[in-house]
Amino acid sequence: MSKETFTHHELASAQIMTPFIENAELEKRILRKVDLRLIPPLFIMLTKFFLQDLDRNNIGNAKEAGMQKDLQLSSSDYSLALSIFFVGYLLLEVPSNMILSRTRPSLYLPSLMLIWGCLVIAYVGVNSKEALIGLRFCLGLVEAGFFPGVLLFMSNWYKKTELARRFSIFYCASLVSGAVGGLIAGLIVDHMQNRGSLPAWKWLFLIEGVLTIGCAIIAMFILPDFPATTKWLTDEEREYAIRRLEEDNNSSEVQGITHLQSFLFAVRDWRTWLFVVAQSLCTCAGTITYFIPTLMASLGYAGNKIQYMTIPIYCVALVVVLICCFSSDMQNERPKHIMVMAFISTISLIIVAAVENPKARYVFLAFGAAGIWCCSPMTLSYLSNIICRPMEKRAVSIGIVNALANLSSIYGSYIWPSSSAPKYIPGFSVSIALMACCIASAFTLMVLTKKYPYELTKDGGVNESAQFTKADKIGEV
Repeated sequence: MSKETFTHHELASAQIMTPFIENAELEKRILRKVDLRLIPPLFIMLTKFFLQDLDRNNIGNAKEAGMQKDLQLSSSDYSLALSIFFVGYLLLEVPSNMILSRTRPSLYLPSLMLIWGCLVIAYVGVNSKEALIGLRFCLGLVEAGFFPGVLLFMSNWYKKTELARRFSIFYCASLVSGAVGGLIAGLIVDHMQNRGSLPAWKWLFLIEGVLTIGCAIIAMFILPDFPATTKWLTDEEREYAIRRLEEDNNSSEVQGITHLQSFLFAVRDWRTWLFVVAQSLCTCAGTITYFIPTLMASLGYAGNKIQYMTIPIYCVALVVVLICCFSSDMQNERPKHIMVMAFISTISLIIVAAVENPKARYVFLAFGAAGIWCCSPMTLSYLSNIICRPMEKRAVSIGIVNALANLSSIYGSYIWPSSSAPKYIPGFSVSIALMACCIASAFTLMVLTKKYPYELTKDGGVNESAQFTKADKIGEV
């Protein structure tokens, strides 16, 4: 464990000895400072996250830009290249978050960015489907820790009622990536084909890999670590920043938990597995992201217009996600928002699958995708609110949920076979079923987490009175 992390735990523990008194003016001042200091570097990482998703989403743009033809990829080869990424993701996501909980985020997260930026540039050397599949697997290994790591990092700075709107800004980078990725892909297809003996799809990855590395280097110098180790807060502000999180149950008074203990606490908590189910439904449905360019082709668009027509879909989703997450924070409510967005998505996708008019299908596809993309950040914020401490357990729970949920993307990669064009009934049917189940899972979480509230014991476990299996609690139902 690093010296910075020791200091973080020691200072947090010391503040528990004095009573906490709320100070609205001081809290506003701290939040202004935190937002000003955290959001710009997170915007760099947000920009990087949208570059990260460009790296992921561009597999779809690259497919339509000639990669499938150049590498002689069949529909099943393309699905394998998509799904193998999530195998790597699954293997290292939990270990990565366990490491992050004991080290400095300002170094660890940018280092991940730097490594996968180099791997993205390596697409330039890909000349076979085997090389593509191997590189995608390596990218999954490296990118595994970034998304859950940022959520864990932000939960160490913000209260439950502040988290969703900040996380939504970060998450929306992936939607910006879809819009900007389509624009960049269209321009590259127009102007960079066979420049320097490289096809346009290789230029796509080369340019974004270089930008990724640049963002990683900048983030290393400006990203902070923890409230207790931050020099730009005064002593009074630092103490209050720590204590307000402790009062909100986002910070932990439990110290000295080992990796094994935190892992066991997480896997023994039934809440973790309910969130695995909920997030898996969102993530599996979310594989529609990788087929948006293909769906544009099925609506009659061709050439660079395929990439350009993806832009409005991501713009609609961007607005919807921000409104939903800000509303969730202001009302301090998660599951009902998830249910509403999953319902909107379900109805919209039913219309897309049922109608023939291309314009109507395009409009409702935008709202159907927006509903899917809303549910994922909302579910992760809900998880961070419910399993709020100790930090080490929260880190493992986030890692487990995100890792196993991404495993569902392996199945999701195969529900859009090219043989089902142009209606893609299998893909839409499965997505509709997943979103309907998402409504049920959010309702189940809402009922059970209210009935069996999270109560922490001194050793980091969960109080027996909060356990789902407790006989006397069941008897009270």
